[in-house]
Amino acid sequence: MPSFDIVSELDMHEVSNAVDQANRELGTRYDFNKVDAKFELAGDVITLQAEVDFQLQQMMDILRTKLVGRKVDIKSLDVGEPHTANMRARQLVTLKQGLDQPFSKKIVKMIKDKKLKVQAQVQGDQVRVTGKKRDDLQEVMAMLRSEDLELPLQYTNFRD
Repeated sequence: MPSFDIVSELDMHEVSNAVDQANRELGTRYDFNKVDAKFELAGDVITLQAEVDFQLQQMMDILRTKLVGRKVDIKSLDVGEPHTANMRARQLVTLKQGLDQPFSKKIVKMIKDKKLKVQAQVQGDQVRVTGKKRDDLQEVMAMLRSEDLELPLQYTNFRD
C-alpha cells in the first residue's frame, strides 16, 4: 500500500552556513564598521547581538537573505523580542522543527475534510498518510502545498 510521511525539518548544515555567511557580511559592511555585532548558532537558537536594536533589525534582514539564499524556509523562524541591557542589544531567533501534536491533528483533520480515499495518522513528530493509489497521495500533497500553513512541510519516505 503506498504511503508517505509529512515532516517539518530543517537542514541544520545549511542554517549553519547561512549564519557563517551573515557573520562574514557583517565584517564587510560599512554600516557595521567598528561595531561589535555577531550572530551565534547554538542548537536550535540563533542569537543576534549588537550595540542598538536598530542594528538588530538590519542583522535580521541579513539573516533572512542568507537563509533564503540557502533555501531554508523563513516560516520556520520564531523571532523573539529584542532585549537591551548594558549598552548591548540581543535578540533570539528560534528555529521551529518537527510537528507538534495540535498541528499534526490539524493536518489530519484537513486531509479528512477533503474526503480523499486515504488514511492519515499521527506518529510522533510526523504524519503518515496511506492510500490505495499513488494519485490519491499526490492529491494530498498538492492540497497541503496549496494551503497557507505556519510551518514548512516536507514529504519523505514515499513508498509504493
